[in-house]
Amino acid sequence: MGNTFGKLFRVTTFGESHGGAVGAVIDGCPPRLAIAREEIQLELDRRRPGQSSVTTPRDETDQVQILSGIFEGKTLGTPIALLVRNQDQRPEAYDHLKDVYRPSHADFTYEKKYGIRDHRGGGRSSARETVGRVAAGAVARKLLAELHQVEIVAWVRRIHDLEAILDPAAVQREAVEAQIVRCPDPEVAARMVERIHQLKEQGDSVGGVIEAVARRLPVGLGEPVFDRLEAELARAMLSLPAVKGFEVGSGFAGTYLTGSQHNDPFFLQDGNVRTRSNHSGGVQGGISNGEDLHLKVAFKPTATIARAQETVDRQGRSTELAAKGRHDPCVLPRAVPIVEAMMALVLADHLLRWRAQCG
Repeated sequence: MGNTFGKLFRVTTFGESHGGAVGAVIDGCPPRLAIAREEIQLELDRRRPGQSSVTTPRDETDQVQILSGIFEGKTLGTPIALLVRNQDQRPEAYDHLKDVYRPSHADFTYEKKYGIRDHRGGGRSSARETVGRVAAGAVARKLLAELHQVEIVAWVRRIHDLEAILDPAAVQREAVEAQIVRCPDPEVAARMVERIHQLKEQGDSVGGVIEAVARRLPVGLGEPVFDRLEAELARAMLSLPAVKGFEVGSGFAGTYLTGSQHNDPFFLQDGNVRTRSNHSGGVQGGISNGEDLHLKVAFKPTATIARAQETVDRQGRSTELAAKGRHDPCVLPRAVPIVEAMMALVLADHLLRWRAQCG
């Protein structure tokens, strides 16, 4: 299975949704990086369930334990093991799913591929696995800030047909975190919350788009051909549960422009080469150009809903399923720190590769 991500900054996640614990092992983090447990916990608190009325009521505190790799507040250069125990487990809530395939879940494909599956909340296929990504991403975020003052901010741009179109250069994390739906436009955020509550009462769910920016990147991250920076970011984002689309820069909207409209003209500012526009999203030829890295990630509606749906059981018999259990009616508010974490993991890996290659 593909449980490891990265080349120099490598992360392996482990654990199942209703197993004993989830977490990550980081290998390749440089020594002497100052990192406190509280910095990792802060990011996990942003991801954890039960944090608001628009998220799953599963009550996990997600308290992280540092098992190795950090001593007296600094990394040792050895593998960093991070563990989060599952506490609010209710595997019995999934007994009715033991012999039934949930629509648009990995139940059917996982079982056909491996001949076995953990029906308790999807096991390894559950978004609970992203706890390890967020914990590792907190370390990557600190590394980026220390080595090159890189800042990463993500926010909810759209839920269903409610959209907040903002200047990516102006969005601040404080404004994002001020809203439970993590949309920094208060007026649109209020309508988003109302829409999520409405669909939840109807036993339904909703998806949307997360927008993100990385600021103060150096020129030179990413490599031509297969390891292009946008290709690595696409792989990272499309590996997330519920993600169905990825754009960098102008994305699909750029197809409506002409070349003269879409090109980013160069100019000199204080001795540095800059671009007057940023349709490229901070990446040209697969390599960062020093402008803000700008991307969008599309999330489908949560697949587990309370409405009756047509499905089949293990014997191929037709049946109906109205799912029970505790699920997010919309994954986007909790997915914001997950998108940031995956951005941090990609950028930290490429920053170390750039420094190793180019000094």
